[in-house]
Amino acid sequence: MTTPRHIRAVAVQPKWHAHDFLSKAAFERWMRAQFDAARSHLSETQPNLVVLTELNGLPLVLRGGALAAATSKFEWAAALLLTQHLPEVLPILIRAAWSGERVSPIRALQLARSGENVSLYLTTCRDLAREYGVYLVSGSMPIPHYRLHGDQLRREGSALYNQTAIFAPDGELIGTANKVHLTPDEEQGGVDLSPGDLAELRVFPTPVGDLGVAISLDAFRADVIGTLTAQGCTVLLQPDANGSPWTGMEGIYPAGTTPRDQPLAWLESSWQVTNQGRVRYAVNPMVVGNLLDLTFDGQSSVTGPEEESLSPRSYALTPPRSGFLALLPWVETGPPKQLREVGRQLAAHSGHPRENAYLSGVVHADLTLPPQTLPAPPSTPHERALRAFLDGQAQLRPSPLRWGWALAAALGLGIGALLRRR
Repeated sequence: MTTPRHIRAVAVQPKWHAHDFLSKAAFERWMRAQFDAARSHLSETQPNLVVLTELNGLPLVLRGGALAAATSKFEWAAALLLTQHLPEVLPILIRAAWSGERVSPIRALQLARSGENVSLYLTTCRDLAREYGVYLVSGSMPIPHYRLHGDQLRREGSALYNQTAIFAPDGELIGTANKVHLTPDEEQGGVDLSPGDLAELRVFPTPVGDLGVAISLDAFRADVIGTLTAQGCTVLLQPDANGSPWTGMEGIYPAGTTPRDQPLAWLESSWQVTNQGRVRYAVNPMVVGNLLDLTFDGQSSVTGPEEESLSPRSYALTPPRSGFLALLPWVETGPPKQLREVGRQLAAHSGHPRENAYLSGVVHADLTLPPQTLPAPPSTPHERALRAFLDGQAQLRPSPLRWGWALAAALGLGIGALLRRR
């Protein structure tokens, strides 16, 4: 291929609610609604690249937990879910303690449910990529690494990654990528995920660009961007779930510095990468909505070369600038004081009539790419295992050792007998 390629990039900004994750049918409806919203943005003459948001599969841990979803705090919901799924969680905790692995109860809960939830997530994404005929960046969800054993997928250890999967229009899995730099909410004190290995990041050559994944915080980090640019990335993918009010102050900043308006800090991710010419294009979808007591907000965008942007524009609280090829507006325009107040009104548990009244939507831009010349990277054992599952040649093993209640009872009886002896 020696001529430039013309493709369309689509960023979907959904709004989530806990009830969208309580059942298989609810999740499938929520995912399909995003594609229905994107339908009018898809090109009929060019290949389409659709990019979804970070951690859009994380709330699947609520599946079957209506009582947990009815609580108003993440900690309360987690406690109820741990109780509900103790038969699956307890053996994982015991096995990890026996082997010396560090596994918190919240990670054990996710691992216990990973077989069914990962299966639902990946098959839903595969089927939608096929049905709509698009290249799909699935967003991300907590996924362990698997390895193929005969016709079964087995989880490798107790690590759990913030992982995205990329699909071709025929539903074939192109590749996966793990988030390297985790936020405090993703670390042990929060949902307890595992950091990815920087050396394992790869660029995937496709008809819609040489794709490099930098999930959320990774797009702000020079080591991740440097690794992807060195491999020839032309389209940076930044699935995002910004867990704080958009017009508030940045939550992650160097010690000893003063926090800035969050939209100003956000310019140091996709926009800066393309503005500096390090990568030609970037697609940054951002989820919005209040999930229990957690707030998510932002403005989805496609960025690229200055000469391709139609008119100056920028995030809320920042001056207009070139480089935004497409940008979803925030819920309101006005002076900074007004916008900061609106951000507080929208946030979880604000009690204001505008609480959770975020703006969802879809943006797109047409991209011109150089000829595809990169070789495809070798597949990992994890990717080969997922392909076997998605092709129907292997099965994800159900959660092992489902006799946790019996184990707990036996353990309790044993401790009781020991205490009586003493």
